[in-house]
Amino acid sequence: MNTKNPDKVVIVGGGTAGWMTASYLKAAFGDRVSITLVESGTIGTIGVGEATFSDIRHFFEFLDLKEEDWMPACNATYKLAVRFQNWRRPGHHFYHPFEQMRSVDGFPLSDWWLHNGPGERFDTDCFVMANLCDAGRSPRHLDGRLLEQEYTEAEEAVGLTMSEHQGKTQFPYAYHFEAALLAKFLTKYSVERGVRHIVDDVRDVTLDDRGWIANVRTKEHGDLDGDLFVDCTGFRGLLLNRALEVPFVSYQDTLPNDSAVALQVPLDMKRRGIRPCTTATAQNAGWIWTIPLFGRIGTGYVYAKDYCTPEEAERTLREFVGPEAADVEANHIRMRIGRSRESWANNCVAIGLSSGFVEPLESTGIFFIHHAIEQLVKYFPAADWHPGMREMYNSAIANVMDGVREFLVLHYKGAARDDTQYWKDTKTRAIPDALAERIERWQVRLPDSETVFPYYHGLPPYSYMCILLGTGGIKLRPSPALGLADQTAARKEFAAIRGKARHLAETLPSQYEYFARMRGLQ
Repeated sequence: MNTKNPDKVVIVGGGTAGWMTASYLKAAFGDRVSITLVESGTIGTIGVGEATFSDIRHFFEFLDLKEEDWMPACNATYKLAVRFQNWRRPGHHFYHPFEQMRSVDGFPLSDWWLHNGPGERFDTDCFVMANLCDAGRSPRHLDGRLLEQEYTEAEEAVGLTMSEHQGKTQFPYAYHFEAALLAKFLTKYSVERGVRHIVDDVRDVTLDDRGWIANVRTKEHGDLDGDLFVDCTGFRGLLLNRALEVPFVSYQDTLPNDSAVALQVPLDMKRRGIRPCTTATAQNAGWIWTIPLFGRIGTGYVYAKDYCTPEEAERTLREFVGPEAADVEANHIRMRIGRSRESWANNCVAIGLSSGFVEPLESTGIFFIHHAIEQLVKYFPAADWHPGMREMYNSAIANVMDGVREFLVLHYKGAARDDTQYWKDTKTRAIPDALAERIERWQVRLPDSETVFPYYHGLPPYSYMCILLGTGGIKLRPSPALGLADQTAARKEFAAIRGKARHLAETLPSQYEYFARMRGLQ
């Protein structure tokens, strides 16, 4: 039994997960906790996590960083939504925006739209942000003012975790950034504040007689002792899965995409424009992400190897991007889809890919890291290492992963597209039992807080509405009560959205204009 507080943390692995963890723990605990991060100088990182949830702003706030402090250094841009292209049929697109669904007379606007919507697109009729994505606008004016909302930034509560924020407010944007550049930025931030940084290869993990980690053995720096070890070694799971032999729970029976090929393509973004959203474009055996940054795009084809070879995937991706991709080196990735049975075992916590991963369809990779770090601080152990703290942490992590799994499966189950065997099989593949029951309910009444996945997983009910309404493969109907209701207030709300969207599209700058101004280029 330990008798001292665990004040010595060793983080194994760098990259985004490692350095987000180091910087956050340093901001949370200061010099009261010793933090060492050891990372290999030869093992590369997987840089596909370049798009985020809007909650990530609270990470930077916790570190006392303003956007102008870090965004230029990371080629970052704003993200107002995810744009889904060709999921219903070729040429069709819809948005899943960062904007709560409005309600009229006790019913969400989506119900009113299904009953008697003013147009053919639910997203541009129900959300201002979808219109701004189509118009290519920045969410901030050139002087830095946030677009006009029903609340101001000053009204948001500071110091709440992501789960505590959900349902209270919805900030209108997230970020795109270069993951490698963010890791580099946070390395400097952390080291300047006292984090010990070691570049070395971990050769072995030593366990004590209880099966807890005593130290990690490095090639050049010998043994690194610690109280708490954080595994940020990616899909290798060097500490949690290999040394502690914690089993991995696969999600591939319901999410078969297990491979990706990625490109980083330099482009003239001033000429091209910076679309304020992540785009997921359906393909014959998966989908292609496009993330616009300042100076390049990040793009990649996520696919299932049972339907597509790596060579076919790379050829499809290069053809999709065009001639600018001709000389760009491709990065082929095998993805481990699922989660570790426990993300905290004994004195080891896995954060990032070593904890779990699902395909990046809804930009959940960085979200999983941020959420795990918040939970680690919330449940940080005392001298007695009470097992209840580990159990609550593991429950929170498992719930987030399992909830996101359900949400992603809904994209495929709901997609009307069925022109290839891959898309045909999405209609017959097994889905989680609880999701099947929920879909039956949603066909009678659209999702609400009582019928979506019941534990916090970062995705509120309106997110489910967007996917169901956008993908088009599941028959939906509005509440029968609306056939007897007065339509006047709903029509006024639809008109107000159109008017506000039109005004903002005319007054807000483009993304390129805004970030060129931030960088002093114009």
